[in-house]
Amino acid sequence: MEKTTIEPIDRIAIELGPIHIYWYGVIIISGAMIGLWLAIRESKRRGLPEDTFVDLVMFALPISIFVSRVYYVMFNWDYYAKHPNKILAIWEGGLAMHGVLIGAVLTIIVFAKVRNISFWKLTDILAPSLILGQAIGRWGNFINQEAHGGPVSREFLENLYLPDFIINQMYIKGTYYHPTFLYESLWNFVGFILLMFLRNANLRRGELFLTYIIYYSFGRFFIEGLRTDSLMLTENLRMAQVISVLLIFAGMIIMWYRRKKGYANIRYLDNGM
Repeated sequence: MEKTTIEPIDRIAIELGPIHIYWYGVIIISGAMIGLWLAIRESKRRGLPEDTFVDLVMFALPISIFVSRVYYVMFNWDYYAKHPNKILAIWEGGLAMHGVLIGAVLTIIVFAKVRNISFWKLTDILAPSLILGQAIGRWGNFINQEAHGGPVSREFLENLYLPDFIINQMYIKGTYYHPTFLYESLWNFVGFILLMFLRNANLRRGELFLTYIIYYSFGRFFIEGLRTDSLMLTENLRMAQVISVLLIFAGMIIMWYRRKKGYANIRYLDNGM
C-alpha cells in the first residue's frame, strides 16, 4: 500500500528575511483585537470613556500571556527543565487558557480599583469578547497541530462533514486525531451567541461574566477529557478538568452569595450599569 503523504499548513504566515511571523501569533492577536473592538462598542453604550478597554488591554494582554506561559511551563517543567531555550518560544504554542483567565482577572481587579469602575461592570462587558477571542484563538492550535484528541480514522473525520483542510491538518505523523480544537472553538462560538443574547436579558450585574465562567468551564471539562496533551495535576487528574469543576461551583456560589447579600441588585440594563 502506498504511504499517505499530507503536508501540514506552514506555521509561518509572513517571512521577512530573518523575521518570521507565525500564524499562531497572528490568530491570537486577531482574536484579542476583535474582542477589544466588541468591548469598546459596548462600553460606549454603558457610558464608559472610549479609551477604557484600550487602556485595560494594554496591561491585560501582556500580563495574561505571561501568566499563561508561566502556568503552562510550570506544569510541563520536566520538559522545559531539559529545554530551557524553549521556555520563551510561545510561537510554538503553549498558552494555557486558565492561565490567561487568571492573568486577566487579576489585571481587571487592579484596573477597576485604580479607575474606580465596578469590576463586575467591566467583566460583564468583556465576557462576550473573551469567549469570542477563545473561539478564534483555538485555530492557532489547529495551525500548530496541538490541542488535539486521541487517534481516529479518516472515515470518522469525514463522517463529521469536515472540510479536507481540517481533516488533512489532523493527520499528524501518520495518524489522524480528534479535532478537539474545533470542538472547543464551536462550543465557545455558541457561547458567544448565548452571551450576546443574554446581554439584552437584563441580568443582574456580574451574572453575564459568571455565566461565561460556568458555560465555558462546563464544555472545557468534557472536551479536555478527549485531549492527549493535557496538563496533569497528578498521574490521573487533568489540571484543566479540576479547574473547570472548581470554576463551575465557584461561579454558582458567587452568583448565589451576591444575590443573597444584595450585591447584585443592579441589573445589566439599569442606569447604574
